[in-house]
Amino acid sequence: MDRAWRLIPAAALLLTAAACGNSAGTGGNTASASASAGAASKTIALFLPESKTTRYEAFDRPLFEAKVKSLCADCKILYSNAEQDAAKQQQQVEAALTQGANVLVLDAVDANAVAPLVNQAKQKKIPVIAYDRLISGIDYAYYVSFNNVRVGEMQGQALLDAMNAKGTTAKGQIVEIHGAPTDPSSADYKKGAKSVLDGKVKVGREFDTPDWSPDKAQQQMEQAITAIGRDNIVGVLSANDGMAGGAIAAMKRAGYKQLPPITGQDAELAAVQRILTGEQYMTIYLDIRAEAEKSAELAVAVAKGEQPAATSKVNNGTVDIPAFLLDPIAVTADKVKDTIVKDKFYTADQICTAEVKAACAKAGIQ
Repeated sequence: MDRAWRLIPAAALLLTAAACGNSAGTGGNTASASASAGAASKTIALFLPESKTTRYEAFDRPLFEAKVKSLCADCKILYSNAEQDAAKQQQQVEAALTQGANVLVLDAVDANAVAPLVNQAKQKKIPVIAYDRLISGIDYAYYVSFNNVRVGEMQGQALLDAMNAKGTTAKGQIVEIHGAPTDPSSADYKKGAKSVLDGKVKVGREFDTPDWSPDKAQQQMEQAITAIGRDNIVGVLSANDGMAGGAIAAMKRAGYKQLPPITGQDAELAAVQRILTGEQYMTIYLDIRAEAEKSAELAVAVAKGEQPAATSKVNNGTVDIPAFLLDPIAVTADKVKDTIVKDKFYTADQICTAEVKAACAKAGIQ
């Protein structure tokens, strides 16, 4: 937590816990509004893209909602999950605008196609905060995420280090399983990983995975094993933990006695357990609490008509967006205790089930 919050300036952290004020966003009521208008609650709409990745329902939503309520007890929260359906998300956003949302916090299913939705909000003078995924093609209030290129660099370096340690880097090929092509974060992860791996490894097969689907990742890995040969695969670059799980299932089904190193992201509970037992090499731990709570603070602030200062800017292809970019953390088995457990992302009891208990003891997790 502390590592991520160091990136957030004091000015942005000094958001009050008072009930929301009298402005309905950047184009709301003036300071001279009546007392009755000032007492009116604000409506904050949160849109998440899917539920196959466990973080969204288990962490992002409850953390965001709890932080909003702690800052603005009278604020109303409209929540929607699009279940990876861009058309459904469009309907959800339009419904929220109709219901009088004062600010939209949007994690887009297709971040390259939601500019018209953002434009609808702008026409109503409703600020938009891009959450986790950068929206392209239009200007909006803020972007809150992690340094995504750095995530890819960490994944690529971890995979290279693991193969070098085993002496297999030059002896075979790797499989690259990237994320959804509709998610611009996926392109950043890929860019970062390739900046480390290109010229140092041979890529046998490479895939972009629609919907970040673990099932599709499993099918892709099965195709790669058939094409390359089981014994010729010496590493797997997986952009997240869910897809890593799919790739591992394919390798187990193919009869691997020892799995090659495989990367991941999101620190999903099952992935942390796989890392401890040796099935998965590493994950990227994202301090989702910091991301969700920072976004909640911004949402409450802009609903009140405030404009907190951002820590950086990110160009979305059209304009520089004020941004808060948090630090990712690479986690291997020896780092689980001092990161994920220390930060109480998961408790030792949650991680150390009967099947993992011996591995936990070896890692010093009690």
